[in-house]
Amino acid sequence: MSARGPLRLVVLISGRGSNMAAIARACAAGTIHARIVRVLADQAEAGGIELARGLGLETGVVARAAHPDRAAFETALGAAIDAAAPDLIVLAGFMRVLSPAFTTRYAGQILNIHPSLLPAYRGLHTHARVLAAGERVHGVTVHYVTAELDGGPPILQARVPVLPGDSVASLSARVQQQEHIIYPKVIGWIAAGRLRTRGGAAWLDGQRLDGPILETSEAA
Repeated sequence: MSARGPLRLVVLISGRGSNMAAIARACAAGTIHARIVRVLADQAEAGGIELARGLGLETGVVARAAHPDRAAFETALGAAIDAAAPDLIVLAGFMRVLSPAFTTRYAGQILNIHPSLLPAYRGLHTHARVLAAGERVHGVTVHYVTAELDGGPPILQARVPVLPGDSVASLSARVQQQEHIIYPKVIGWIAAGRLRTRGGAAWLDGQRLDGPILETSEAA
């Protein structure tokens, strides 16, 4: 990690890029000592690319469809990441499952945000699954990325209530509000040298996190 200057971030997106924008705003405001040095999308039509350009960020596309297999795609993706020399890789709505070889290569350098209270509801369609199960509480988790899907060391969670009459859209919007709060916060901890991963766990202020911290300001 850089000892001087802002933490250098490469942000990977597949869609609208709302978390990327929240992180960029926190960087620009000086709320966190970090800077997005490149935004990379896995498809040219990702709306977040234009959003990033509008924010004055360097962008690039490494299209999965342009490569014959995952290995070739990840080779190209790794080259695009390395060219920006980041301290941290931030997955922000990046809808590709990264191989064990890729996650091992960047061990301890990749963050993800997942829309559930991990370890519950790993994988896709979390809002619909939570509603179908009749849960009363839902939420979001920031975690380090490992080879295990949505199974890396959890860092910070925020909870939201599941309200009567909620739809996937309304529940998703409530969760996303919390995403935009806790993702920049975790990146800020790393930028300040407070958070790191060691021995398969996250450590904050020298203390091992045996489970995620709960964001209390807006918790259910």
